[in-house]
Amino acid sequence: MFTHVQEAKYIKDYKIWLSFNNGKQGEIDLEPELYGEIFEPLKDISFFKSFTLEGHTLSWSNGADFAPEFLLENIF
Repeated sequence: MFTHVQEAKYIKDYKIWLSFNNGKQGEIDLEPELYGEIFEPLKDISFFKSFTLEGHTLSWSNGADFAPEFLLENIF
């Protein structure tokens, strides 16, 4: 079974609550991951909050996204 993000809710700062198709859920803090050209715009918190679910993962309008497997491995 492929890992899919089914639901995502902004919490605060750079933290998002996620629910996956395998029943697991939890929070992730993406602040430490916001480096590199594609992720730099996400440091603007208003832009960070504009994520959508596309392709079964978190996505932003500038093309930034995170692999759903990475997100699942790093929830707490």
